[in-house]
Amino acid sequence: MQTETKRAGVVCVIALVLSVIFFLGSYVLSKFTGVVPLYVISWQILAAAAIWAILAVQFYQRFLAEQEKLDMAQLEKASGDTIFEEQKNHSELFAVAQNRLRIFEKWFLPVFSIIIAVYQLFIGGMFIRYLLKRQESPAVSHLLVGAVLMVAIAFLSFLFSLYTTGLSTQSQWRPLRAGGSYFLIISIMSFATAAAMAIAQFKVAAVLGVMDWVVPIVILLLGLEIVLNFVFDMYRPRQAGQYAACAYDSRLLAALSSPGNILQTAATAIDYQFGFKVSQTWFYRIIAGAVVPLIIVSAAILYSLSCILIVGPESQAIIERFGSAVDSQGNVRLVDPGITFKLPWPFDVARKFATREIQEIHIGYVPENDSAKQKELLWGTEHYKAEYNLLVATENIGSQEKGAVPVSIIRAAIPVQYRVVNLYKYLYNYADSKKILEAVCNRQVVKFAAGARIEPESEGANDEESLLGAGRAKAADELVRTIQADADRLELGVEIVFMGLQGFHPPPAVAQDFQAVIGAVQKKQAAVLEAIAQRDALFTNNVGSVQKAEDLYGLADKYMEAAQKGDKKQTDALKLELDTAFSQASGELFAKLRQAKSYSYEKATLAEATGKRFAQQLEAYRASKVIYKHELKMSMLEESLAKIRKYIVATDGDSQVTVVDLQEKLMPNLYDIEPVK
Repeated sequence: MQTETKRAGVVCVIALVLSVIFFLGSYVLSKFTGVVPLYVISWQILAAAAIWAILAVQFYQRFLAEQEKLDMAQLEKASGDTIFEEQKNHSELFAVAQNRLRIFEKWFLPVFSIIIAVYQLFIGGMFIRYLLKRQESPAVSHLLVGAVLMVAIAFLSFLFSLYTTGLSTQSQWRPLRAGGSYFLIISIMSFATAAAMAIAQFKVAAVLGVMDWVVPIVILLLGLEIVLNFVFDMYRPRQAGQYAACAYDSRLLAALSSPGNILQTAATAIDYQFGFKVSQTWFYRIIAGAVVPLIIVSAAILYSLSCILIVGPESQAIIERFGSAVDSQGNVRLVDPGITFKLPWPFDVARKFATREIQEIHIGYVPENDSAKQKELLWGTEHYKAEYNLLVATENIGSQEKGAVPVSIIRAAIPVQYRVVNLYKYLYNYADSKKILEAVCNRQVVKFAAGARIEPESEGANDEESLLGAGRAKAADELVRTIQADADRLELGVEIVFMGLQGFHPPPAVAQDFQAVIGAVQKKQAAVLEAIAQRDALFTNNVGSVQKAEDLYGLADKYMEAAQKGDKKQTDALKLELDTAFSQASGELFAKLRQAKSYSYEKATLAEATGKRFAQQLEAYRASKVIYKHELKMSMLEESLAKIRKYIVATDGDSQVTVVDLQEKLMPNLYDIEPVK
């Protein structure tokens, strides 16, 4: 008996050493790879190490108690029944090791069970809280190396679990079942995590994401089970000499460690809880006999449900039969919305996809999933969770930037919406058609931006070509055309529905400077437009239209060139054309020309009339000089005195003096009033 107890203690010490090694290895490996489940498993291994340490102490106490029993038995046999009669009656007072073992198993082990339960609840709850608050998954690396090492840990844990579980079938080694069960769950979690890491190495991270949740939840459930076992043990009836399993000895893990006898394990657990042979009653026997057929029928029904395929109204499905989506005639097994039947899994496997829904990919940015963290779309702030810079060519490189590369940086947040039009091509031509389409969109956007323009205005360029202006609509049409052409060439089976280029904006660090440039450009454009308006108004007022003014300018320029060359024939012809063009002009120039011609005609006619009049006056003068002079004098007086009041004074002699008041009265005198007739 002592040898068996000592052997169990050695097994516990070896398991303790292995647990410490596994803890250190998995902890370092979790830091090396960045895999969260490895970090959680390492702390669960530490709990197993604590259990093995307690088991080592328990078996050591048992070894001391058994040694004490042997010593006391030999002492009683050697002393006889007369001398030590009184000592025999009080033998229990000298059983120190046995009393210590009894106190250890009655008080310390339950307290230790509560400590283990609190530890596991704390570990599980802490990591679940971490997962709930986590914004994004941490970066992982060296997954294959970590997977291989975790498989080694899982394999060694599984072997030692089988060994200790086999030993625990003996009544004297029954406590070893607790440690073996913990090694078993560590082996299962380690192997599952290693498989998830190997799958994640091939860019399938979903399984590893599931393990992030599974491992802490399992630890949390184990902690809850220990609490329930502790509560049930307080109310469980006990029998003298019957082994009392500790609360940390998981019944669930014990069932897993003995898969060939799960019903017997359940019956033993029930008998253990109720304190009598419940498994021997007639009701339990009926239930036990019907469990297997019920499980088989239920499994068959569940398996037969895999023959029914339900496709939603927004989806389509392709049925793979023995891994092939094409039948013997070369037709794709495409299923439209509705209910259809197929062979059970794994002979037929259905792959469904929402072909009637608009899918979206994000080019140049990572959207914010939390609506509470979404920001206003302003140039001076970051728009999304992450945005990437895009290089575009620039036309303006100032002298102060000598040696600078003629490129500019711009932010492009481009949502691309598409629809799957050929499900077979989308699912089977590429492992991930969405990634291929995203790569095509990125390539075309970068290629287009290299030849696009972001300046708000430039010499000889249309403002509708700028990506930061009205040129976005034209650019979107061009990008949709090129991306659709590439998608068709690659046979992705998609149709580009919409591409939004409203997200072009400068980086927030230079947004204020760019706005200042925009303001200066707008002022310049306003000045240019004002000058153009004044030019058009001037040309229109003078000539009638801008086109006529340009034509006149061209003719005048040709006329000046011909005059400088001395080509008289061409000069005369151009002069005639200029005269004709000026005569056909309208506006102020037309009025000036007409006024000048009228003035010229008036002056010429007046000069001609004046000359003829002078000739006639000369003839009249020569005919009668006195009469002509008198007539001319009278005509002058008549014209000069036409509007002047004249007084004629008739007198016979010169001695009479006539006084005439030539002052005009403003107000009539009383004497001037004539009586009313």
